[in-house]
Amino acid sequence: MLPSLQESLDGDDKELESSEEGAGGGGGSGSAENRKPGQPPSSHFCLYAYHGSRSPTQRGDSDDGSPGSLTSETPSATDFSLSLVDTNLPSEAEPELRSAIAKRLSKGAVFEGLGNVTSVELSLPDSRVGCYYCLFQQAKPLLETATAESAPDTPEYIVCFLGGSEKGLELFRLELDRYIQGLKTNVDGKEVSSEACTKSYLSNWFEAAVCPIQRVVHLFQEKLTFLLHAALSYTPVEVQESDEKTKRDINGFLSVASLQGLIHEGTMTSLCMAMTEEPHKSVIINCSGSQPQFSNAGSNKFCEDWMQAFLNAAEGGNPFLFRQILENFKLKAIQDTNNLKRFIRQAEMNHYALFKCYLFLKNCGSGDILLKIVKVEHEEMPEAKNVILALEEFMKEAAVAQTC
Repeated sequence: MLPSLQESLDGDDKELESSEEGAGGGGGSGSAENRKPGQPPSSHFCLYAYHGSRSPTQRGDSDDGSPGSLTSETPSATDFSLSLVDTNLPSEAEPELRSAIAKRLSKGAVFEGLGNVTSVELSLPDSRVGCYYCLFQQAKPLLETATAESAPDTPEYIVCFLGGSEKGLELFRLELDRYIQGLKTNVDGKEVSSEACTKSYLSNWFEAAVCPIQRVVHLFQEKLTFLLHAALSYTPVEVQESDEKTKRDINGFLSVASLQGLIHEGTMTSLCMAMTEEPHKSVIINCSGSQPQFSNAGSNKFCEDWMQAFLNAAEGGNPFLFRQILENFKLKAIQDTNNLKRFIRQAEMNHYALFKCYLFLKNCGSGDILLKIVKVEHEEMPEAKNVILALEEFMKEAAVAQTC
């Protein structure tokens, strides 16, 4: 195992694993039947109707660094109230949550569709739990009880999801934002009772937003290395003979595992085009059997090491830890890419640095992918292009020598 990988597992991952101990981890290898016994998801939801006058204001950056836009700001504590619409919290814990959320709302602005994460002390077995809360607007009332008090033309709600720790939920904040936005289309598109759909949707947040990465790890096992390689190289993936849930899990995993947004946008676009143009390069995943089968899949030492880290974490059944490992996987890939770029700049004027580039590519475990990334990025730079061509020749010769 790479030293950097071991350091990753000994650092933030261990801290997260400790903080999430006992938090539960739903999900299995594609179905609920494969869930580890004795580890049901420890999660709750709470839906409050928000009552109060709100005025538009120009939003600056929020606490999470999101850019500003025109939206509505939460007024002071005397200008709003929260009334319970629905929850699966124990009766003694709900008033504690309502008080905690009201204090948070009175201290600062909250913006529609952008959630926040905090810790709250509640009368639960794990007294301190992570809490994601978000302001949500709906064209019509979600539940009949929401109309018990006078409401504005556009009903407003505070949705709370509780489970794990603050650090664990923070890893999934963007997924939870999307899950909140999906509430509108999910409920409006149903012909059955809006109340039944709302309750079902809210109670399923943990399974739908937090557990997909865990389910993918359990489903693919050692074959996860192929999925990591496809995500890292941005190779197109086609999922065949699969149910919608499994396909959604796989595509979600690929989206989170890719370097989209972490490397230069122009580089990513060019890399996607280059991979798409290569004939027969799409990875095919056939899920018709008990185990998924891959065609045209690739792997390398880097992805194999990280695959083993995921399998080791699977023994603990902590869904939050999988996301932390995935973030560390991407961080290490970016660090290696930046190191290679630095060596290439040095190699433009120094032949010994060219040899350092070669040794780095040979030993980093992901030289095949890194070389493609820097090749695309330096396509218009003649000096760097010559270095990359030389490195490609070195790597080809090394590969031939290894097979002999």
